Amino acid sequence: MIESLGLSPALFGQLLLGLINGSFYAMMSLGLAIIFGLLNVVNFMHGAQYMMGAFTAWMLLQWFGIDYAYALVLAPLIVGLSGVLLERLFVRRLYHLDHIYGLLLTFGCTLIVEGLYRKAFGAAGLPYANPMPGGFRTALGYLPYYRVWILAASLLVCVATWYLIEKTKLGAYLRAAIERPDLVRGFGINVPRMVTLVYGFGVALAGLAGVFAAPIYNVSPSMGSSLIVVVFAVVVIGGMGSVKGAIVTGYLLGIAEGLTRFYYPPLSDTVVFIIMAAVLLIKPAGLFGKGVVAQHAGAVLDSRADVEPRLRTRLSWAIFVVCAAALIAAPFVVYPTFLMKVICFAAAASAINLLLGYMGVLSFGHAMFFGLSAYVAGYLAKGWGWAPEWAILGATLVSVVLGGIVGVIAIRLRGIYFAMSTLALAQMVYFFCLQAPFTNGEDGIQQIPRGIAFGVWDLKSDVSAYYFVLLMCGAAILLIARLVHSPFGRIIAAVRDSEPRVISLGYNASRYKWAVFVFSAGVTGLAGATKVIAVQIATLTDVSWHISGELLLMTLVGGLGTITGPILGAIALIGMETYMSELRDWVIIAQGAVFVVVVLAFRGGIVGSLGNAWRRHRSPAPKPRAGRLITTDATR
Repeated sequence: MIESLGLSPALFGQLLLGLINGSFYAMMSLGLAIIFGLLNVVNFMHGAQYMMGAFTAWMLLQWFGIDYAYALVLAPLIVGLSGVLLERLFVRRLYHLDHIYGLLLTFGCTLIVEGLYRKAFGAAGLPYANPMPGGFRTALGYLPYYRVWILAASLLVCVATWYLIEKTKLGAYLRAAIERPDLVRGFGINVPRMVTLVYGFGVALAGLAGVFAAPIYNVSPSMGSSLIVVVFAVVVIGGMGSVKGAIVTGYLLGIAEGLTRFYYPPLSDTVVFIIMAAVLLIKPAGLFGKGVVAQHAGAVLDSRADVEPRLRTRLSWAIFVVCAAALIAAPFVVYPTFLMKVICFAAAASAINLLLGYMGVLSFGHAMFFGLSAYVAGYLAKGWGWAPEWAILGATLVSVVLGGIVGVIAIRLRGIYFAMSTLALAQMVYFFCLQAPFTNGEDGIQQIPRGIAFGVWDLKSDVSAYYFVLLMCGAAILLIARLVHSPFGRIIAAVRDSEPRVISLGYNASRYKWAVFVFSAGVTGLAGATKVIAVQIATLTDVSWHISGELLLMTLVGGLGTITGPILGAIALIGMETYMSELRDWVIIAQGAVFVVVVLAFRGGIVGSLGNAWRRHRSPAPKPRAGRLITTDATR
């Protein structure tokens, strides 16, 4: 009978699986849409909170004997309360800043939470017993009871949440509290408490999705990190902040994924991102978005405004000279392989800094250029026997071409749309590298020969290879410094500060931004290709989104909008990974903690803090004159 309906059992099974995945996408996207639409916070921690929901249900069952029915209520409540605590302690400190800071803060919290769970439970998955075993046969095929329950329950939750937000008086109060908090306070409503509860409710939805997922998938610390990027793509396609868009798009993309898995399985992991790219080319705000989300006037740009003059101070150039001298003498004091990694990551972080620090846009997908170039250079050097300089050049050109294609899609977007689009497009490259024959899948390309550079420079020894890396990546960093201080760089700074004014003066702002993005992609590709020649191995780690996060962290720790900042940030982060490697999961936790501390308290980074101290030393506060009252902010 099922064949008479035009459905084979295999197709029906994939459609059912697609609907199940679509249910998770819809619920996760719904929570993200609520938090962003009402609070303007991009909650990167949503995947970790989904994982926390699954683990909470598992712990309730294993440790306390509390079964699934009670976990459906208790686990989302516990996870939601953790979200309330997170909002009150950290997130609310960033409401007056650009939403990019919220993204970076919650990314750091994700690293901390996933690291702690991995430390406590290990990386392997833990089983959760099916609370509804069995099923029934229909004309369409066999339907497990639990999967039918998930479909019905998730749809009910989504519709009820949409109705609550869009059609009730409480939803109207929520929207009004965000748009006109002063007016809502006049009605005696506690707006901060309402905002906290909204954040907790969005987090609880992620926790509930985790409880639903626990009996189907193994409960593991990484289950959220693999899902969050897809969910972000769903939210971008539906329209950031659109509750209806999150629900509809989640289910539709789940079905599209199921159909693709049946008809062409190799494309199933990337079909969501392909659809996202197509939608953004036609509707930059998404299917149900009301308009492109613009960056807040201030926040990120204001934080860079007082960093920029430091580039012209004697202190900044003194640091640069000291770093250059230290790098020349370093291989005789420090392990050269460690130094080569530092220099390569410093160049890649400088490329990120060029975008965020000088052009004002956040790319969360530069790992695609870094990792793909590593694979291409490794293959050219080992498979085709190219000399190292030609392998690096070929890989860099591949990154430039890829950057041009990605730039056409992403540069039309603004604010968080730009960041999320680069993240999703980077996942397409990740799955390509996973499936492409020349990358060897999860094994990667190993034992890559260093070769002889320029026909005379034997790179066999680590010291010799170190100076080659220093030449290649050091030249890239100096080229970025020259670009920043050129007339072209001043136009880019003007585009960052006031794009409409630049357009009114006759400049094509989009063309300038595209050119900078392509240049940044090329430098990142050069860094990745040089690294693979130095360390002689290319793996999927190089192209994962965690690398994009590390590059951002290096930029923030060193100092956003400075030349030497990414170098110091790379030294700090690579040093932490190298010398704390025996601690394993604690390294990830420490990185997350650094992310949180920098975003909350030290947005100027190392160079910014030194610059502030230098200015205070050079311009001490004037002494008060006798008989004169000095007015301060505290006494006004």
